[in-house]
Amino acid sequence: MNITVKDLLDAGVHFGHQLRRWNPRSKPYVFDNRHGISIIDLEKTYDQLEKASKAIEEIVSNGKQILLVGTKRQAEEPIRELASATNMPFCVNRWMGGTLTNFETVSTSLKKYKGFLRMEEDGSLDKMHGKEVAAIKRQMSRMQRNFEGLLNLQGVPGALFIVDSHNEAIAVAEVNRLKIPVIALVDSNSDPSIISHPIPGNDDSAKSIRIIVDVILDAIQNGASKRVEAPTKRKDITPIAQEPDFIDQEDEPEVTLPEGYEEIDFEEKREQTDSQTASKEKPQEESKKSEPVEEVKSEEQTTQEDSAKN
Repeated sequence: MNITVKDLLDAGVHFGHQLRRWNPRSKPYVFDNRHGISIIDLEKTYDQLEKASKAIEEIVSNGKQILLVGTKRQAEEPIRELASATNMPFCVNRWMGGTLTNFETVSTSLKKYKGFLRMEEDGSLDKMHGKEVAAIKRQMSRMQRNFEGLLNLQGVPGALFIVDSHNEAIAVAEVNRLKIPVIALVDSNSDPSIISHPIPGNDDSAKSIRIIVDVILDAIQNGASKRVEAPTKRKDITPIAQEPDFIDQEDEPEVTLPEGYEEIDFEEKREQTDSQTASKEKPQEESKKSEPVEEVKSEEQTTQEDSAKN
C-alpha cells in the first residue's frame, strides 16, 4: 500500500462514535476512549486494510466484479469516482431489498431500462404518442434512481465494498445470506463480526472515506492488470530443458560391468560377428548348388515321344 499509519492519522480515520452509540463487538478495534468518543486503533486498521486490499486484488484478478455501495452523502462522490475509474457497478442512491437475493427480477428490470435508453438514443420515443412518452419517461426516471450504477452488472458480484456497514444493513444481510465476501468500512457503532473483511475507521468523514477508497482503487487496478496478463501465460505447457552440446565426462556416473564380462573393443566384436555370419552362409550356398536341377524338356522332344507312342 502507498499509505502509512501517519496518513490514516492525518485523515482522521481514528475518530469513532460517541460512547452511547458504541457497539461492544467493536471492542477489539478500539484503542481508548477520549472525551466520550471511541478512538480506533490505527495499527489494526492498517493491518485490516492491507488484508482487504489483497482480497480485492485476488477477486478482481479472477475476473469477478466488485459492487461498490455507499448511499450516505459523504460517500456518494468518492464511490462515483471509484466506479468511474474502475468500471465497476455501484449503488449510491438507495439499496433496493432483493437486489442480489432476487437477482432474476432485478435483471429483467435492467433489461427493460436498457431498452428504454436505446429507444431514447435512436429517436424511437419521438415517434410515439405524447401520453406513452410521458409514461415511459416517468418510469425511466424511477429506474434511473434505482439502477443508475447497475447497468454494467454482469451477474452476482464477486464481493461488495461498503462504506458504513451499519447504514447498509440490508445489503450486508443479503450478501451474508448468499455467502458473498464483503469488505466494509466499519465504525465503532457497527458490528464487525458479520463482515468478511472489516476495516475499522471513521465512516462519517469525507476525508477518511476518501483515503480508504484510494487504497481500494489501487487494489482493483492491480487485480485488473493481472487479469489482463493472465491469458499470455501458458501454465499447462512445461518448457523443455535444452541439453548442452558438450557434456563433461567427469560428471557422468561410472559404469561397471558385471562379473564374467570383459571389455571388448567394438570394432573387433563386429569383425567377429561378420565372420561368423559369413561362415554360416557358405554351407547353405553349397547345398543349394548340389541339389539336382530338373531338366526342362523341349517342345521337339515332347512331340517325338508322342509320335513314337502312336
